[in-house]
Amino acid sequence: MAEQHADIREAVRRLCANFPGAYWRKLDAERAYPTEFVRALTEAGFLSILIPESYGGSGLGVQAACAVLEEIHRSGSNGGACHAQMYTMGTLLRHGTEAQKRAYLPGIADGSLRLQAFGVTEPTSGTDTTRIRTFAERRGDKYIVNGQKVWISRTEHSDLMVLLVRTTPREQVSKPSDGMSVLLVDLRQARGNGLTIRPIRTMINHATTELFFENLEVPVENLIGQEGKGFKYILDGMNAERILIAAECLGDARFFIDRASAYAKEREVFGAPIGRNQAVQFAIARAQVQTEGAMLFIDRAARLFDNGEPCGTEANMAKLVASEASWFAGDHCLQIHGGFGFAEEYDIERKWRETRLYQVAPISTNLILSHVATHVLGLPKSF
Repeated sequence: MAEQHADIREAVRRLCANFPGAYWRKLDAERAYPTEFVRALTEAGFLSILIPESYGGSGLGVQAACAVLEEIHRSGSNGGACHAQMYTMGTLLRHGTEAQKRAYLPGIADGSLRLQAFGVTEPTSGTDTTRIRTFAERRGDKYIVNGQKVWISRTEHSDLMVLLVRTTPREQVSKPSDGMSVLLVDLRQARGNGLTIRPIRTMINHATTELFFENLEVPVENLIGQEGKGFKYILDGMNAERILIAAECLGDARFFIDRASAYAKEREVFGAPIGRNQAVQFAIARAQVQTEGAMLFIDRAARLFDNGEPCGTEANMAKLVASEASWFAGDHCLQIHGGFGFAEEYDIERKWRETRLYQVAPISTNLILSHVATHVLGLPKSF
């Protein structure tokens, strides 16, 4: 995987060189959105990499997108501010009408429209998506939406949002996953007209929010696919999300390994480089082994996705292995740096905070283990 898309990787590295650690530290301190960085990625065409050429994109696959995000994170940058621009449009691309695709995809491809918000999670349901309560009642040519979402990132920096709602109450459907629908919400019109956005301050600069819907009107023409079939429409998007975030974790792990190795060679204590000590060597070496293993998981999942084959289990496993590799590498990188690891100017503590997120989101490690236990090993369900 490291050898794939060498030209893309080199171009991403050159772009990221214009956004060094000082840029990200300033944004982190101010809780600001990386507007210049996102603009540069957009203008270079990296955020439209999954959109077909017929709609203005590059027409490449998830493997190419993985290369972009891995290199962004290896450079010390953070793709979390805009990675959803890559994959959220997949629901529209795969299940929207031709008119919808013509209306939105070219603008998403050139960056004049930002589709970076994916409205699924709710305070009372968490990762049990079938229990969402946000409801859209059809009245003539409009849906009237009421409810609440939480941990919806980049809403304040998006023009559009893919929103999962119930259109039939859970108790009235034969399968819990039935009765959910996907709406494409124009946030430019919705703000202040039935939608309230409340930012949530977190330990990382992640631009996440809580959303409140009160009689928000959404045109019926903004329904993606068939009413009541929305749950299966978002699954492809979730698989892409998990594979791409696994690639970000891979980049984080390589960032930490690069920094830890360089520091271990230079830092002298008791008259010798600390990298001579096996306690230091073995930690970095184990991180390297775990990272190379994660790369193989990601490559397999991405190939399956690009070939249109089922990849839910592989996407979940790739995300778990990569997130654990990045956390292991980050934790030991910080330990090897000692007190300097906590100093902002080294960028270790910032990246350490950022990569910890992926033990929790977009799906927690425990839920992935539950998926493997029941879907792969055939063990009885615990919930």
